[in-house]
Amino acid sequence: MNRKLLISAALLAAFSAKPASAQVVIQMDQITCQQYMDADPERQALVGSWLSGYYSASKNLNMFQARYFKRNKEKGMAYCKKHKTDTLMSVMEKVAH
Repeated sequence: MNRKLLISAALLAAFSAKPASAQVVIQMDQITCQQYMDADPERQALVGSWLSGYYSASKNLNMFQARYFKRNKEKGMAYCKKHKTDTLMSVMEKVAH
């Protein structure tokens, strides 16, 4: 009896589970400065971290340096305030070092 209850519970759990929801895909090369500035701080941190990693990898750098991350973010935000329709990736290519 206990075994039947356990099997029934396992089957019920297996068949009542909801399918995983789809992942969100963000095309990083299409994010504009305005979209970035309008995003909540959590989203800005996520995008900024991805961009930092992307450009570090493109320069074959394997260490994170917070001072460069901060400097590049500040330069990028200053540029974005004046060029709101530019894409964020193009801005970072211009100002990031």
